[in-house]
Amino acid sequence: MKINVATIREEAEQLYRNGDYYCSEAIIATIRKHFDPDMPEQAIAMGSGFPIGFGRAMCACGAVSGGAVVIGYFFGRVKPKDTKVQKAMALTKELHDHFQSKRKVLCCKILCKGMELGSQKHMEQCIAITGEIAAKTAEIVARELNIKIEQGGLL
Repeated sequence: MKINVATIREEAEQLYRNGDYYCSEAIIATIRKHFDPDMPEQAIAMGSGFPIGFGRAMCACGAVSGGAVVIGYFFGRVKPKDTKVQKAMALTKELHDHFQSKRKVLCCKILCKGMELGSQKHMEQCIAITGEIAAKTAEIVARELNIKIEQGGLL
């Protein structure tokens, strides 16, 4: 199996740009398509509460939350007290730290300061963030599952 991170980025961005899904849902749907098509569709629904900072609360970035859902799916626990949770938490922190190193904060209210929700400026920013986080999540999952990453993309 091989994945193409650029393609994953572009597809996640397109799903958001077209209005098919919000950020977190687009990330989960795209990762599902490329890594595990047998992942239950309900996994996408698990991301439906995160857009616009937890259901329009303007709190934590929904894209990062969607990436965390994916990481939890692949590396999290389902049995009480299973120590697998430690790996899921470490990988989620890696995703968080990547985002924070570029933007300093995860708070939508600050990230979108001065932007009207739904405006072109807001959409451009959030579409780009969705693609970036989809790509970074794909890199983390591929690395941890020893899946080869192809170069190039749709364009």
